[in-house]
Amino acid sequence: MGINRLKYCFVLTVFLLLGCATLPNKKVNDTNIQEKTGNNSSSISNIRVEQDRELRYYKIAFDLSGEVGDQYLIQVVPHKDGRELSDLSYLTGAGIDSFIEPGKNHSVYWDAILEGYESEGWQFQIKANLKPKGMIFVKGGSFQMGSNSGDGDESPIHEVTVSSFWIGKYQVTQKEWTEVMGNNPSGRKGKNLPVEMVIWYEVVEYCNKRSILEGLTPCYSGSGSNITCNWGANGYRLPTEAEWEYAARGGLKSKGYKYSGSNSIGTVAWYDENSGSRTHEVGTKKPNELGIHDMSGNVWEWCWDWYAGSYYKKSPSINPKGPNSGSYRVLRGGSWNFNHDFCRISYRDINNPNEGNNNYGFRVCRTFFN
Repeated sequence: MGINRLKYCFVLTVFLLLGCATLPNKKVNDTNIQEKTGNNSSSISNIRVEQDRELRYYKIAFDLSGEVGDQYLIQVVPHKDGRELSDLSYLTGAGIDSFIEPGKNHSVYWDAILEGYESEGWQFQIKANLKPKGMIFVKGGSFQMGSNSGDGDESPIHEVTVSSFWIGKYQVTQKEWTEVMGNNPSGRKGKNLPVEMVIWYEVVEYCNKRSILEGLTPCYSGSGSNITCNWGANGYRLPTEAEWEYAARGGLKSKGYKYSGSNSIGTVAWYDENSGSRTHEVGTKKPNELGIHDMSGNVWEWCWDWYAGSYYKKSPSINPKGPNSGSYRVLRGGSWNFNHDFCRISYRDINNPNEGNNNYGFRVCRTFFN
């Protein structure tokens, strides 16, 4: 995969009349809002807002321009009197739950009353977020993390809520690693094979270097055990253990499988009984519910978190990021050289962040709308 283009984010504030009985189909702003990178440009324009005179829901129509084949998600943020609303339950329409391409007369709808707020006087910010190539959108939500029937550090099952994020459709390949790092440490060579023999610290370096190459803000700073993550940066990073498990389970589309995408491991994973004692090209097994490949098997995947065996007993319920310190970092997913039990979604493995072998790889993720 070549170097991805920079994420574009376009913001428009739409001002609504206060205290009006009706709001006609009013063109609020006909000025294009553009950001450009090289020869690429995109814009949101021709914004029209109307409010249903009886039910009082809002309709926001707009035109979206961009490169042919680009796909976008739309974020709408209602705000009023210093308040900004997020995690809306009654926002629907183009680009909210599925991607849209550039075109005219896209529409989104929001019902303030059903959301639990007064209906009049809302203003809006509209953001168009370009889908990063090679990544899957994981819509945030809550899930039951862990297992009470696995190893002791997988319990107790506890509810966790994670915010929306992007995650790699595939494990990072040797081609992608070489393009950024200029070397290939893998034992078994192949451009579409997952990179392996990488230590955690090298993975962090890769994330920062790739971010810089693509014009994004790096997430990581510091060195050694004092590396910190800027969770608000738009660059590449490792998933947290909670993000990894949520994505592996299929997010909001989860069907409750034991392995990522199936209860039949052979359909979704390369593991010791079918791998032929080697890694395989990424994406050659069936994906999970979200369209992500190889989250069970092929290579273990480094996560951000420090490891603590008792962490689940005291884990925060919202966006947990692991202990503040430790001796080992978490790995997830199993590999070509391990049996089916290690490929379970809830299984937790660990190792020294300075150690790597031909079972260890990773996939990247990015924070959504930052």
